[in-house]
Amino acid sequence: MKIMNKRKGTYVAALIAAGALLLTACGGETTATDEPTSTAPAGEFPTSGSGVVNLYNWTDYIDPALLEKFTAETGIEVILDVFDSNETLLAKLQSGATGYDVIMPSDYMVEQMIGLGMLQEVDVASFPNGKYIAPEFMDVYFDSGRKYTAPYMYGTTGIACNTKLEPDCENIKSWKDLFTGNYKNVNALKDQVEIVSAALRATGVPAADLCTTDTAKYIAAEELLAGFKPAVIDNDGGNERMITGQASIRTSWNGDTHRMKMENPDIIFIYPSEGLNFWSDHMAIPVGAPNLDNAKIFMNWMMDPANMAAASNFSGYNNAITGTAELMADELKNDPGVIVPEEFKSLLSPIPNCGEEARELYTQVFTTWLDSQ
Repeated sequence: MKIMNKRKGTYVAALIAAGALLLTACGGETTATDEPTSTAPAGEFPTSGSGVVNLYNWTDYIDPALLEKFTAETGIEVILDVFDSNETLLAKLQSGATGYDVIMPSDYMVEQMIGLGMLQEVDVASFPNGKYIAPEFMDVYFDSGRKYTAPYMYGTTGIACNTKLEPDCENIKSWKDLFTGNYKNVNALKDQVEIVSAALRATGVPAADLCTTDTAKYIAAEELLAGFKPAVIDNDGGNERMITGQASIRTSWNGDTHRMKMENPDIIFIYPSEGLNFWSDHMAIPVGAPNLDNAKIFMNWMMDPANMAAASNFSGYNNAITGTAELMADELKNDPGVIVPEEFKSLLSPIPNCGEEARELYTQVFTTWLDSQ
């Protein structure tokens, strides 16, 4: 039995205490010198090249214009492939896919992949732009000292609701309200960790016990989910369905909800009272990457504050690179779904990274739920 690593709780508590959930903290002024200086000997770190870098990223998570800018500045073409969940990413690599140079796993998946020997140790902290990594994101539980990963975006997972189409939005205050409300035109993420952990929370399981191996708790979660029948269960296309009104409620990542709101101001982000997952996504180089230097160049280039700010403005999420706040859109900095209000910060807890037994129970509950739709 592997209960949630205590370091994860410390990690989130430190972020909250330091104000890292505010753009002015993670994207604030850096104390580093204006000109990046590499800790490596001059000329050792590659800065330009040729050929390609094969990026495996979440769907609709990086601005195509930013990739074009990278190519223009470095001479390296980006070949983009996309996935819809951490489990899809892991399965793809475990099946033998070796053509990727940079991948984008979430924090808990980084820890799993390091344990499986799937990521290259490239000492990201020593990259020229490694100095821009916010201090509170340096010694993280899944990659202390940033030996394997460079930070990308971070956020939370809650509920998006269209107040015009669903008058009852103001009464949806919890995961239990959502799962038992028999609402119409509901969409849900196709993500077993998000769905099952939310169901566990809704049935009374505390955040510290979300990796329990007590089967009775999973049975209760399964029974609760049995009555939850979303019209669509999919990670892709959900933003568009909410924007156009095809869906009125959705389990949603906060950055995605921000992007919805920019096109449909009737949409709000709800912080469920039982708590919600705090997660972060990261750039890593898988073992066997065919273009190692190009992968390093890409990761270092992305850690430039101007480039990461552009990535945040496109994705709708906060980032862990200092010096970006003044470059971010005001709409992003003023969104309470992105900038967590004080009264909701205590609800955040790390996305669970469970041991094998608990992961199997998550899979069983999720598969049963999907099969019942």
